[in-house]
Amino acid sequence: MSTNVEELNLRNLLKGTNVYFNLEVPKIIELAIQRKEGILTKTGALLTTTGKYTGRSPKDRFIVDEKENHDKIAWGIVNQPINEEIFYSLYQKVLQYLQDKEIFVFDGYAGANKKYQLPIRVVNEFAWHNLFVQQLFIRPTKEELESHQAEFTVISAPGFKANPTVDGTNSEAFIMLNLKEKIVLIGGTEYAGEMKKSIFSVMNFLLPQKNVLSMHCSANVGKNGDVALFFGLSGTGKTTLSADPNRYLIGDDEHGWSDDGVFNIEGGCYAKCIRLSEENEPQIWNAIQFGSVLENVVIDDNRNLDFNSDALTENTRAAYPLHYIPGAVIPSQAGHPHVVIFLTADAFGVLPPISRLTKEQAMYHFLSGYTSKLAGTERGVTEPEATFSTCFGEPFLPLSPTIYAEMLGEKITKHQAKVYLVNTGWSGGPYGVGQRIKIAYTRAMVTAALNGSIEEAAFIKDPIFGFGIPTQIHGVPEEVLQPKNTWADQEAYDRQANELAKRFILNFNKFSQVSEEIKSAGPKVTE
Repeated sequence: MSTNVEELNLRNLLKGTNVYFNLEVPKIIELAIQRKEGILTKTGALLTTTGKYTGRSPKDRFIVDEKENHDKIAWGIVNQPINEEIFYSLYQKVLQYLQDKEIFVFDGYAGANKKYQLPIRVVNEFAWHNLFVQQLFIRPTKEELESHQAEFTVISAPGFKANPTVDGTNSEAFIMLNLKEKIVLIGGTEYAGEMKKSIFSVMNFLLPQKNVLSMHCSANVGKNGDVALFFGLSGTGKTTLSADPNRYLIGDDEHGWSDDGVFNIEGGCYAKCIRLSEENEPQIWNAIQFGSVLENVVIDDNRNLDFNSDALTENTRAAYPLHYIPGAVIPSQAGHPHVVIFLTADAFGVLPPISRLTKEQAMYHFLSGYTSKLAGTERGVTEPEATFSTCFGEPFLPLSPTIYAEMLGEKITKHQAKVYLVNTGWSGGPYGVGQRIKIAYTRAMVTAALNGSIEEAAFIKDPIFGFGIPTQIHGVPEEVLQPKNTWADQEAYDRQANELAKRFILNFNKFSQVSEEIKSAGPKVTE
């Protein structure tokens, strides 16, 4: 630990009489309610609100630029540098701010595979934040707690607001990752997801250097040990499709793929719950119970939850431990994936609901990380916009994207995994014209991919995107499988498909160092 950080200050802070270490869930909830941080709902879950920040604040996320790790980081808009002096100054200010506050400490782990496990400590100003991290990270046994030595520390002080003019930040909020000092410093934002994603960023830095592929994906396993991965950005169905009552959940968001197989980085789930229903997502619905944390969900006077309301935000969330899902794999490890699924919600209505990819196409689409923003979800968005997030997780990747893509390609080849692209978006026309693909159809297609029956069908090569589209799948109307056939105006489909292909090509121009085989695996404009 650098003397610049003055570790003794943090040690002294945690020796105070107002510090609570590793409290049990009922006690944390009791304190959160006493402190008026949240209320209990009819289901027993703790309901909280996060103020003005109802999601991550990527413009306020920084990595401290220091000599030891400078050359490893892919600096840019995502990985913004900030100098060490600014970090040290804010670190001291945050510690001083916390001096007279009640403080809540959680000691636990990231990474279910003990070979690659990272011991962490999280220091919280809010009791409900401490409940959140206890449910989201891996909880130690009593014996493990006695010998626990944190290798990374997260300090979260939402009530401390930076002064951009004085402190060198972009706003009152800041999320600073110091890889040399092994500290994450968070202030000015009450959104709990910043803590989760900061540790994910740390693991995305550490694991590839140990020959482990870190992945923004969900994972489950069948009764015969067949493992599946689901990559996808928010809103594409990653959590929903992995919570399958006929399979066992490994995890819903963050995983590592080592020579031993797949392991969960976390010990809990962080599910979007806008428009949550018991019919479509029974496992998530039933997980919202005592011990779970709800963010920004609307409630009535009788404490009934209204999952359909986006009055506070579209990004309503539920956080709960993995064991709240029946049959979850604990410890959350399994073998090597047989099937890899890329999820996209195509609002242009042109991508097929399921298609098979070659290894080169898989690497192309992994690097592209495509989905759509919908009209109305952000100010100024009046029609669907193509969104590309490299490796389906660009905001959390400190290293060059090609490092993760090359590792994925090697593992697909070594373990002979099948790769499919699944569109959970629109069919029969773009958003506003066509219809969202029925979840029952999507589940049938995913099931066919997982049990291998999809390979019994004939495949037609898409003339623009090049991947193979199956001609039949049990439980899915044949016309649904061929997206062009669902459009009343097929010339309009061709125009829309070519327009999306152009956007893929334009986005991929930034990957100048990849092989010609991968570049040529992308779509071709046919106009």
